[in-house]
Amino acid sequence: MHSDTDPIVAVATAAGRGGIGIVRVSAPPERAAGMLEALFPGRRAEPRHAHLWPVTDASGNLLDHAIVLWFPAPASYTGESVLEIQAHGGPVLMRMITRTVLEKCAAFGVRLAEPGEFTKRAFLNGRMDLAQAEAVSDLIDAVSESAVSAATRSLTGEFSNLVHAVADETDELRAYVEASLDFPEEEVENLAQGRIFERTEALLERIRTILATARRGSVLREGVTVALVGSPNVGKSSLLNALAGEEVAIVTDIAGTTRDKIEHWVTIEGVPLRIVDTAGIRETSDTVEAKGIERTLDAASKADLVLHLVDASGRIVDEENVLKRVMSVVRRGVPLVTVANKADEADPSRTPLPDEILISARTGAGLENLRRVLLESAGMSASTDGLFMARERHLDCLRRAQSHLEAALAMRTGFCMMELLAEELRLAGSALGEIRGETTPDDLLGMIFSKFCIGK
Repeated sequence: MHSDTDPIVAVATAAGRGGIGIVRVSAPPERAAGMLEALFPGRRAEPRHAHLWPVTDASGNLLDHAIVLWFPAPASYTGESVLEIQAHGGPVLMRMITRTVLEKCAAFGVRLAEPGEFTKRAFLNGRMDLAQAEAVSDLIDAVSESAVSAATRSLTGEFSNLVHAVADETDELRAYVEASLDFPEEEVENLAQGRIFERTEALLERIRTILATARRGSVLREGVTVALVGSPNVGKSSLLNALAGEEVAIVTDIAGTTRDKIEHWVTIEGVPLRIVDTAGIRETSDTVEAKGIERTLDAASKADLVLHLVDASGRIVDEENVLKRVMSVVRRGVPLVTVANKADEADPSRTPLPDEILISARTGAGLENLRRVLLESAGMSASTDGLFMARERHLDCLRRAQSHLEAALAMRTGFCMMELLAEELRLAGSALGEIRGETTPDDLLGMIFSKFCIGK
């Protein structure tokens, strides 16, 4: 079974060819010096200085001349001693250098790193908390500039500091209540003097503010899935192309051209949206088209926002059963936006549907208004400046902390048992601690870091 103290090695750069490739090694200090000597006999490494050294295999054959960087513990990414070998970035050469490390340092117990293991060690060694560690992965996976900025703010500790401040004050309140348990005859006076409920109310408001910001940060990380639905040939593929700014989907005058869902990421003012173009819904005996309609309904069931397209020209009748079928699978609370396409051919006698947005995917008319509505419906109409990256795990912890603080505050107007009040405050603090990894189970840690890329 693997240990968190085993020396580890992995290629830290992306797969494929590149000008430079990096092999990273992390080891406890007591083994690191011996490993460095085994890899580069007779060489003396200056900490954090670049050295141009030959890299040879276990038989002494030259592999490459590489830049070698040495970061002694604890001043390294992982908190252990870290060695980075920067060579030419051919995938075969990277594998050969990695194999050389494994062969030359076998006596020290070196093994291949698991996904996210370098960052996991940084967390375990106190170099960063869990929210910051997750931000490393989010920074790598960011799909927009706003997401990069938000992940950077989380990585530098802005999110963690907010959570830590609220958690500290929650623990302070709990300590005050628990101390009051030693003097039960004075508990009412103690609660009043300590302003327990006033301070709990203030904490609850801060939690709500953090949660609202975290929800918007979660959108930057996950993106917003937008399903385009409607009758065949109403212009769904044309709208996808217009929003994407390129020909992503095939557009013809033939109804039923789109047989399967087509997905494409677009960014609107820094907010990533995954637009899903779907097959038009109608009664059909075509087996392939029917399968496409099934996938349309599946896409609608997973969407965060549904755009229902209708034909403003009046040539394609919007069948009532189309919307009914879609709404029967849409999750509760998911916004529905009605979009009337073909504004350039609009029938003046047509009665607009309530709150519909008039556009022309062909000419671009009304698209700016549609983009604004998309952001508003996703709760992202305000600026993304100052947002930090958040995950569903963080949102769950914040919701639980909010729930326990609300339960504690409810005791102000009803029967207040000091033990229950202290317990609600304890549970709130524990939920907040999970965000930073202070009270996180080991199996959850394994799940979090397993989703990182190898070498990070």
